[in-house]
Amino acid sequence: MSAASSSGDLSLIVPRWEWRTFGERFGAAEDRFAELSPTGSGESDELYIVSSRGGASVKIRDGLLDIKRLERVSDDGLELWRPVAKAEFPVTSADVASLASALDVAVALDRETYELDDLLEEVVRPSADLLAVPVHKRRVRYVLDGCRTELTDVRAASKATRTIAVEDEDPARVRKTAEELGLWPRPNVSFPRGLKVLVGFGAHRYAVVDIGTNSVKLLVAERAADGRWGTIVDRSEITRLGEELGETGRLDPAAVERTLEAITAMAGEARQSGAEATVAIGTAGLRTASDSAAFVDTVKARTDLRVEVVSGDEEGRLSYLGATELGLDTGSLVVFETGGGSSQFTFGHGGLVDERFSVDVGALRFTEAYGLGGVVDKNGLTAALEAIAHDLARLDGRPEPDELVAIGGTATNLAAVAHGLATYDPEVVQGTVLHRAEIDRQIEDYRTRSSEERREIVGLQPKRADIILAGACIVRTVLEKLGRESVTVSDRGLRHGVLLDRFGA
Repeated sequence: MSAASSSGDLSLIVPRWEWRTFGERFGAAEDRFAELSPTGSGESDELYIVSSRGGASVKIRDGLLDIKRLERVSDDGLELWRPVAKAEFPVTSADVASLASALDVAVALDRETYELDDLLEEVVRPSADLLAVPVHKRRVRYVLDGCRTELTDVRAASKATRTIAVEDEDPARVRKTAEELGLWPRPNVSFPRGLKVLVGFGAHRYAVVDIGTNSVKLLVAERAADGRWGTIVDRSEITRLGEELGETGRLDPAAVERTLEAITAMAGEARQSGAEATVAIGTAGLRTASDSAAFVDTVKARTDLRVEVVSGDEEGRLSYLGATELGLDTGSLVVFETGGGSSQFTFGHGGLVDERFSVDVGALRFTEAYGLGGVVDKNGLTAALEAIAHDLARLDGRPEPDELVAIGGTATNLAAVAHGLATYDPEVVQGTVLHRAEIDRQIEDYRTRSSEERREIVGLQPKRADIILAGACIVRTVLEKLGRESVTVSDRGLRHGVLLDRFGA
C-alpha cells in the first residue's frame, strides 16, 4: 500500500475479536437491544470482493479499498481480524497483490496503479474464484457490557438477511456478550462467509451412491461457503441385489440388472444436479457375492463410477459418522444399521469410535430363511427371533449404552409407520424415539398380514412390505440384548457419513 493512498497507520490499529451470526430473527437478542439506546446508525453501499478459496474481508466503501485478514481462531470459535490494507483509488499494484494474497488467488498485474473499474475488469471478473458483490447495509450500533454490537440488515443480489456482530479486544468479553444475547450456541460466521452463502458463491455439490443388499440410495448435497451442508436429492430404490444370494453365493442376473438400471439413473441424476464428484459405495451384498468383481466392472463400464466395496467395520465407522448428526455428544453411544444382508454396530462416546463390527444378520436373509414375507404363526416368529438372538450373541453381556441409535431403511420405516406418514418426511423421522411397545405392536401387525395387506399400512414403503417383519425383529432383539427400552431413529446414515468423510465436514 502506497503512503499516498494510506488512510492512517494500520500498525497502530489493534485487531479485534469478533463473533457474528446470520438469520431472519434473533428473538431474545432483539428484545435485549430494545432495552438499550443505540450509539449510532447508518446506511451504506459497499462492494465486497469474495473468493471461493480465501476467507479474508475485502470491501470498497467511500472510494477506499479495505482489506482485513483472519489472524487467529480461538478454541471456542472466536475470530481475530486484523486490518492489513486501506487505500484510496487508484490503488497500487502492491495493494492489488495484497488483495490477491488475502483471497488466496493468483493474478497477473499489468499496471502500476488500478482504478476501481480496472480492478474489476482485469482482476476480478476474469477469475472464476472471485466475485464482486454489491451490498447495501442498514446498521444500528449498541454497546453492551463494554462490547461493540451491531444489528445489520443486509441486501445483496436481490436477497436479504440480517446479522448481529459482537467485537472487542478481549475475547472473554465477546463470548460473555454473545451468551447474554442468547446467541452463543449459533455458529460463528464471518461476514464474507455469510455473504457467500447468501448469494450462493463458493458452494460445492457432491453425491454418494450407496449400493446395499436391498436398496440403492442416492444423496446429493451442497456444502455452502460456511461449511454447512444442505440436501439437494435424497432418495432410494429397492432393487434386491442380494436376492437368493444366501442360497447361491452369487448375484442373481435379474437383481443385477435392476440394480444397474438404478445406479445408472442415479449417476445421471447426480451429474444433472451439478455434483462435482460422485462416490459409489458397496456394502454387505457385494462383500459376500463371489461375482461382485464382475458387477463392479459392469458399473464402471456403464456409468464410469468405481464402486468401492467397504468392509463391515468401515461401513460401521461411516454410518456412525453420519448418525452422530443427531448431536448426541455425551455418554456412551451405540449406532447400528440393519441392512438386507448384514447389520453394522459401532460403539463410541460422542464423536469417538471405541469399537465397530459387522454381523451377518440382515432382513432379507432372515425373511428368506424363516418365511417372514407373509402371515407367520407365533411358533414361526419365535423360531426366527431365537435365530436372530443366536446370531447377535456378540452383543451379549455388554453394558447398557446411554444412547442407542438405529439407521437404515428398517428403522426409518418403523418410524414412518409410528407417525402414520402417508408421505415420507425425513425431518419428522429424524430423532424419532421408538419404544419397545411400539416395535412389538408393529411386529404383531406385520405377523398377521400378508405382504399385500402390509402394503396398506400407512408409512410403510410398499417394496419393503415383505422384509419389514424380519427387520423389526432384528431391531427388537438389539434393544433386548443391550437392555434398552427405546431406540432413537436417524434418517442420516452411511451415505451421509461418506459425504462428510470424503468431502469434508
